[in-house]
Amino acid sequence: MLSQLRGPDEREDGDTTVTDRHPRTTNKLGGEAVRGTSDELESAARLRELSRVLASAQSGNEHWHRVVTQRSSTLSRLLHLDHLYRQILDVPGVICEFGVHWGATLATLLNLRAIHEPFNVSRTIVGFDTFEGFVSVSEKDSPGWDPGDFASMADFDSVLAEILTLHESFAPNPEVRKHEIVKGDVLETLEPWLGANPHAIIAMAILDLDLYEPTRHVLRQILPRCTQGSVLVFDELNCPEFPGETRAVMEELGFGRLRLRRSRFATYPSWAVIGDS
Repeated sequence: MLSQLRGPDEREDGDTTVTDRHPRTTNKLGGEAVRGTSDELESAARLRELSRVLASAQSGNEHWHRVVTQRSSTLSRLLHLDHLYRQILDVPGVICEFGVHWGATLATLLNLRAIHEPFNVSRTIVGFDTFEGFVSVSEKDSPGWDPGDFASMADFDSVLAEILTLHESFAPNPEVRKHEIVKGDVLETLEPWLGANPHAIIAMAILDLDLYEPTRHVLRQILPRCTQGSVLVFDELNCPEFPGETRAVMEELGFGRLRLRRSRFATYPSWAVIGDS
């Protein structure tokens, strides 16, 4: 096990080779945006390697033990989502996430529901995604992104549905399904979903679509379902890699009509409460 855990540049006395630090950059890796210095990316890769090794040895309470390789940025993201969830505890309606990817936010929201309002069975968490990545990229988006970027894997919606059902099994009223996954291009799936759910008020919408066209479409469709106090969350606002999101918000809502806030736990995510001026 020790040989598995020891890094390639480590000596047995614990000394490590120190590499030169480089500027923090954003790279496209595996169809995703990955930010960090070369040292940070190297450390992240090593943590992933150690996590895989430890996973084979941990048992029983491994859901807690795996935190040992969790990065501070992951904890910060969890705190960010918890802060957002607390904003809607007295607002009726569902939570919609547009852009699910691997489901980390969706699963976190479902668990936060179980913590903050375990008996509120009306608080459904709905995730919209193609699970095949971007459908198209317009001229209003940054160059360098291509159709298929941010894909997960084949049939991942089924895998994620099972994961979410397992999470719900630990919460009160597990027989009541409190999540929904809507697979497909949101330009085609959102209107049918709204039509099939005429009762649905949107308490919080998280827009993590990154691109201009789908972000603009979602805003146009969901605003009539929002109420005073509903929270709109923009995951890549003011982000140079994804200018399309900023353009869509500017055109559909206008920044003069929004009191935008940024989270102290995250860099780019911003949020606004409807009716808060």
